[in-house]
Amino acid sequence: MLKVILIIFLIVSVGCETKHLKPPNIIFILTDDQGYQDLGIYGAEGFETPHIDRLAQEGVILTSYYASQPVCSASRASILTGCYANRVGIHMALGPGSQVGINPNEELLPELLKEQGYATGIFGKWHLGDAPIFMPRQHGFDEFYGILYSNDMWPYHPTADFPELFLFQNEDPVMKLDEQSFLTDSITIKAIDFINKNKDNPFFLYIPHPQPHVPLFAHQDFIGSQPNGLYGDVIHEIDDSVGRIRKALEENNIDDNTIIIFTSDNGPWLSYGSHGGSKSIYREGKGTVWEGGVRVPSVVWYPKEIPANEQVHASAMAIDWLPTIVDFTDGRSPKLKIDGNSMKNLLTRESNKATSDNYFFYYGRGQLQAIRHKDWKLYYPHTYISIGEKQTRDDGIPIAYDYIRIEEIELYNLKTDPQEIQNVAKTEPEIVEKINHIADSMRLVLGDELLGIKGLENRESGRIVEQY
Repeated sequence: MLKVILIIFLIVSVGCETKHLKPPNIIFILTDDQGYQDLGIYGAEGFETPHIDRLAQEGVILTSYYASQPVCSASRASILTGCYANRVGIHMALGPGSQVGINPNEELLPELLKEQGYATGIFGKWHLGDAPIFMPRQHGFDEFYGILYSNDMWPYHPTADFPELFLFQNEDPVMKLDEQSFLTDSITIKAIDFINKNKDNPFFLYIPHPQPHVPLFAHQDFIGSQPNGLYGDVIHEIDDSVGRIRKALEENNIDDNTIIIFTSDNGPWLSYGSHGGSKSIYREGKGTVWEGGVRVPSVVWYPKEIPANEQVHASAMAIDWLPTIVDFTDGRSPKLKIDGNSMKNLLTRESNKATSDNYFFYYGRGQLQAIRHKDWKLYYPHTYISIGEKQTRDDGIPIAYDYIRIEEIELYNLKTDPQEIQNVAKTEPEIVEKINHIADSMRLVLGDELLGIKGLENRESGRIVEQY
């Protein structure tokens, strides 16, 4: 009898240990063009986000988290590779029929996780190339449902000419999109189905929502649900999606072993007025490396290891997600060099140190436009877009930008001047000199189009020889 009890005890013990050792599921929810203030927990006005706020109250919010670039494709490349986008040859926002995309030689996050037995799915917007060799299932994803580039790259664009936009299931176009009000809901349904199918094994679920990128669309159940109009309705539906996904985790009893990350790919598209988001106190928006273009909301929830109701004020960047997830899952890093560092100790509150002393803000075809060094942010001469004090519209039609030239180096102390109002370059020459040395070192590595410098470590994007 004693032997039987001992055997049962050993079986139960091994089973519990196996369950405990199961690596965490990862759910990465990425919105498109959502501004810093566009969550209740960050001070949103005119709409509510109770489900995301609950994640924040039970986890951490990052108050100084940066997209790597203020534009779609480049920002997403950084998340999935752990690299500055120009290191891997991805620039700006790739359009339909692009000859370039993510290089097959790059090891993306889903490829690393698949080595550990993870199921991998992407439901939403890809935007790293639409040729067959660039599509998600060629780069580590088991399933794909969504669109291949931005939702405004379609024939109804107010200022540009694009071909038809198709909804894809894996490699197959299943529907021409003439309207998109069903899309957030259908992405959520697909994501929940993926959770239900993979509840017994670890999974990586990547949900890069096409919204709230213009044109704005919300399901009819959400139209008029928020005081501040369609933008609020769209965010409200995304928040509801987060609630539905969390409920699916709870129903499958896997919520205690799942990491949920919620963030945005870049700041708000200000030229679209009420159809764009809010940058809070920060300067400018999407398409610029000013704080409003790259500082975005970020919430991380993992009750098993991340304490509740914490704010992380130390800086981090999109390049840090891959090494962070690798750290939480005890995986391996890519064989090729990356730029990011793990946020794990920062998120678990074992450390208050930023992931780096220096963050480099590239834009365009590899212009090093700004550097954040600790509390300082220095801008190099370049041209940027601004709507200034112009009156915007409320009908989804953008106004024209002004092009403004920075003629000399500008320096701001983000700790005392987060709005970047007081240029102190003249009164802080030692800081300028120090950051200039840092910039020169980085230019040798990744180049700088502003100065015509080609870096020694830039890698090529994927490229097709002929139009497919």
